Amino acid sequence: MDTHKDLVILGGGMVGMTLALAAARAGISAHVVERSYPGALTAEGADGRATAISTASWNLFVNIGLAEALAPLGCPIDAIAVTDGMKPGRVDFRPGEGDGALGRMFANRDLRLALFAAAKDEPGIAWHTGATVERRTRGLHGVEVALADGQVLTGKLLVGAEGRASPTRTEDGIGLVAWDYHHTAIVAGLTHEIPHGNTAWEIFYPQGPFALLPLLDDEQGRHRSALVWTLPTTRAKGMLALDEADFLAEASAAMAELYGEIRLIAPRMAYPLTYQNAVRIVGDRLALVGDAAHGMHPIAGQGLNLGLRDVGALVEVLGEGMRLGLDPGDAQMLRRYENWRALDVLSVMSVMDGIVRLFGVPGRLPSAVRRLGMGAVQRLPALKGFFIDEARGTSGKMPALLQAV
Repeated sequence: MDTHKDLVILGGGMVGMTLALAAARAGISAHVVERSYPGALTAEGADGRATAISTASWNLFVNIGLAEALAPLGCPIDAIAVTDGMKPGRVDFRPGEGDGALGRMFANRDLRLALFAAAKDEPGIAWHTGATVERRTRGLHGVEVALADGQVLTGKLLVGAEGRASPTRTEDGIGLVAWDYHHTAIVAGLTHEIPHGNTAWEIFYPQGPFALLPLLDDEQGRHRSALVWTLPTTRAKGMLALDEADFLAEASAAMAELYGEIRLIAPRMAYPLTYQNAVRIVGDRLALVGDAAHGMHPIAGQGLNLGLRDVGALVEVLGEGMRLGLDPGDAQMLRRYENWRALDVLSVMSVMDGIVRLFGVPGRLPSAVRRLGMGAVQRLPALKGFFIDEARGTSGKMPALLQAV
């Protein structure tokens, strides 16, 4: 095996593997080092979450050749309904005539399977699974990563894509702006009696948002949705301790029996919620992407989409620089990547954090004020269009890979 590649990507999850594939399509080779095995990551029940893929992120998948594999598996999001506790005054976001869906919902497992299948056949990617990193070294002329099995991988740029607890970020001494929401997201799969009509629901309660995300009907024709229910951690523990019937009764009440009778089709899983944003995302021959760079509240499902915008920006910066003969680890190129991403990341994360806090204020008066504001959004097409562009990821300067061809 050729132990030298342009990039050494530590972390082969959805962001890390998308980066490797996008880089390979641009003629940039990569090692991908992942501590887990593909079979463990894609086993039934290993990850019961589903992810909303924005229009811009879908363009990225199209542009790197994944559309054929993924298109039959995603449920279009034709509308988003936002409501304060199912009270009057909700906002409905719908695309204009001929604009296509607002996004697509995919099971995380399906995304991983498509990414891993594509990576297996890509000659520009050397994939190291079940691998433990023993040493990372960055020097004037390149980077080295020593694995526990004795392999030493070399490249020009080290990319940290290991997620929120990134050891690469920690080793470089990169600090975080971070806080704990003291909330937990309960994730589950549901079948329901009434069709969802390809509508995603975001129901805000003072204790936390309750999201219903549309999935394709299953093989038996049952209507399905993914549930993401955010609650204070102590309350979430109690909810998880309920038996299935009692949990479903609570969930049905929270959605005002919107979909009729509901049933669980996937185990309930719980994820603690925190905010973290790296104070910088580059270093000497180092770049961070995805949750290694920024982790946010799952409201509006923007976490993975933000990471995929990192991918598009980094590949574009590297590709342009390498065509001019620059080293992938060139400090000026990395600063350009960081500057490009800084404003987008800060604005998206600040808005999402603000929404969480705004809808978390209890009481009738705050609820009335929120619903008044939502009514204004509903009546103002320009303002509604702004929020639709944000949901689609099509605002601001988009990398070429995230634009429609």
